[in-house]
Amino acid sequence: MAEISTSAAYKEYVAGLLAGVAAVATGHPFDTVKVKLQKHNTEGNIIRYKNGLHCTSRILQTEGIKGLYRGATSSFAGMALEGSLFFGMYSQTKQYLQGGVQSGEPRPQVIIPAAAFSGAINSFVLCPTELLKCRMQIQGTDSLVPMSSRYSSPLDCALKTVKNEGVTGIFRGGCATLLRESMGNATFFSVYEYMRYHLHSRIKPASSDYSGLIDIGIGIVTGGVSGIAFWLAVLPLDVAKTLIQTNPDKNSQRNPFVILSSIYKRAGLKGCYTGLGPTLSRAFPANAATIVTWELALKMLGIKHD
Repeated sequence: MAEISTSAAYKEYVAGLLAGVAAVATGHPFDTVKVKLQKHNTEGNIIRYKNGLHCTSRILQTEGIKGLYRGATSSFAGMALEGSLFFGMYSQTKQYLQGGVQSGEPRPQVIIPAAAFSGAINSFVLCPTELLKCRMQIQGTDSLVPMSSRYSSPLDCALKTVKNEGVTGIFRGGCATLLRESMGNATFFSVYEYMRYHLHSRIKPASSDYSGLIDIGIGIVTGGVSGIAFWLAVLPLDVAKTLIQTNPDKNSQRNPFVILSSIYKRAGLKGCYTGLGPTLSRAFPANAATIVTWELALKMLGIKHD
């Protein structure tokens, strides 16, 4: 098995960190809209939004642009760490399963376990940061959360959560997050690796001057489409996760399948896909930015992407 140098491994984690930051910068406003829809439109007797545009308009009217970036601090920190760990672990695990040898055509027996394993491990980082993000996002001016119970910052949210629910409260929604990340990333990288392989096989630049532009174009398409595939596969789990993490009752139901069953009985399949519009609107640009940033970072750091 070929040895993976420490410097190469370090560079892969740096590239992943940059990709995670790009994802948040591009997609956080869409995520805020998604979370508000999931929270308010799946529970009774509280404010409801007609659609993603209505929710966005309401946020801008009552809170301004900063309202769309509510909770972004914890999201930046979480996604930077998550992106670094995830892309680094995915690359390292894939190389290990390939025997350290770069292969040509994608192999599902390598891609799926590498992506699912990396996603599952990273769910332990994402769960607490997303809990803080979601709780910050839902307490805008449209929220029924009383002023006395609101959080002044992600740190304040973390301290109050630990005080009221114990350390395990920070990991509320962990099961739903683990399932979403393992299943979703297996879908994401299966679509990404196959699309990337076939597009690069068929599109040959007429001149080396255009190879960089073609790489960026393929990165945009493969990243965007793979992001959409991710969310189509696991959005119901994300809906359940949001409800678990934002429920003020610390003894509330935490089984995502029980929650989804309840939503399905009340609102059908449409209810399980609440927030689909802003989620897909976010999925393409955010994941396109993530993949392009990752691939460019790998190239700049001198790592060949098979």
